[in-house]
Amino acid sequence: MDEEYDVVVLGTGLKECILSGLLSVDGLKVLHMDRNDYYGGESTSLNLIQLWKRFRGNDKPPAHLGSSRDYNVDMIPKFMMANGTLVRVLIHTDVTKYLYFKAVDGSFVYNKGKVHKVPATDMEALKSPLMGIFEKRRARKFFIYVQDYNETDPKTHDGMDLTRVTTRELIAKYGLDDNTVDFIGHALALHRDDRYLDEPALDTVKRMKVRKVGRVARAIAIMSHPIPNTNESHSVQVILPQKQLGRKSDMYLFCCSYSHNVAPKGKFIAFVSTEAETDHPDDAFARLSAVYGGTYMLNKPECKVEFNEVGQVLGVTSEGETARCKKVVCDPSYLPNKVRKVGRVARAIAIMSHPIPNTNESHSVQVILPQKQLGRKSDMYLFCCSYSHNVAPKGKFIAFVSTEAETDHPETELKAGIDLLGPVDEIFFDIYDRYEPVNEPTLDNCFISTSYDATTHFESTVLDVLNMYTMITGKVLDLSVDLSAASAAEE
Repeated sequence: MDEEYDVVVLGTGLKECILSGLLSVDGLKVLHMDRNDYYGGESTSLNLIQLWKRFRGNDKPPAHLGSSRDYNVDMIPKFMMANGTLVRVLIHTDVTKYLYFKAVDGSFVYNKGKVHKVPATDMEALKSPLMGIFEKRRARKFFIYVQDYNETDPKTHDGMDLTRVTTRELIAKYGLDDNTVDFIGHALALHRDDRYLDEPALDTVKRMKVRKVGRVARAIAIMSHPIPNTNESHSVQVILPQKQLGRKSDMYLFCCSYSHNVAPKGKFIAFVSTEAETDHPDDAFARLSAVYGGTYMLNKPECKVEFNEVGQVLGVTSEGETARCKKVVCDPSYLPNKVRKVGRVARAIAIMSHPIPNTNESHSVQVILPQKQLGRKSDMYLFCCSYSHNVAPKGKFIAFVSTEAETDHPETELKAGIDLLGPVDEIFFDIYDRYEPVNEPTLDNCFISTSYDATTHFESTVLDVLNMYTMITGKVLDLSVDLSAASAAEE
């Protein structure tokens, strides 16, 4: 550890892992440290015992919930968008080769006390109970315009410059009523408040052309030996065919070791994955960083950032050793004196024995509760996944309800979302603070991420990463990838 690095990254949350991977690919010498003995930081995943200990204060969950190891409860669960920014980052870095994807069963919106499927095409709009027959016709024309819109083809613009026309003006052209505008803005375009109405319409149209596809997954093991019966191999792949396992998809085992600079001497890292698994991509970006020479150290206490007399970062000290560096990247918890509190997120985590009612028996689903429907200042989000994603024992579902906290009482504040869940086996409540940096990175060379918000998708998360990447490197990451071509090449 007593050597010099271009960048020291503190914390292994998704944002920090993406940046670690991107910077390593750029050829920078990166040291990645975490005070915890596990990956993920605030976005880690917990088994049932860990979940119980965190929220109930003991490690003895009731037996009727099943085996602890069958649970993999993500603390910051989010969906990926098929045409979204994170997918472009995954393709740009080739991280997709480490991951598997599973489509989300449906996206729904709360309107007038009921849950309705969000219409994603002009035909679905015609069938949707969200609108009357005349409103459906108007909405269909609007959806066709959005589907056909091509930023580089003026013929699809209908004479409008969406960099100048506001969303309010665009919607007014089609005569849509307030309820329709509500679910378009919050359930389709996933805006968090109504400021978008007076901003250029191009961003809203782009957001509407993005689809959800799923979450990402696998299991990771740290061992002191190579995989048995593989000739003592330090890097190996094992394929377990579906028929041998009585499954619908193959399972894959990958192993690398200290000889690849991914673990201390004598340690091996093994990955087990299958198409049914989901989690989040932070480990995959950690692997990317390691492949390009990044060094990882977990369970490093304190991680004190050192500064010179003019306030510029010098390095990071832990256990009496200092890693010298030019720049530090970290989450807000590592430099609390350089961030400010900007809000709080209220959330509930529920274990259930059924899917969310009125969502077509969906095993993975998002429900948006727009602020106007609740009389609130911010939207509420409902996220659900299940045993089919290997996050719970067979027959169990995990649901999350989250929103920007407006009171100190999450049980009361989240009631509208919780009421949609139906009976629950267990439920946990929590409020956590959100922070944003207040330092000037050009002066101290500290680059601090913002806290995770209440949304159920990765878009705001990745935008923060891209902004930080530009500040750190002075470059804009080129994400102009043809997703259709990338998909065809993969197939």
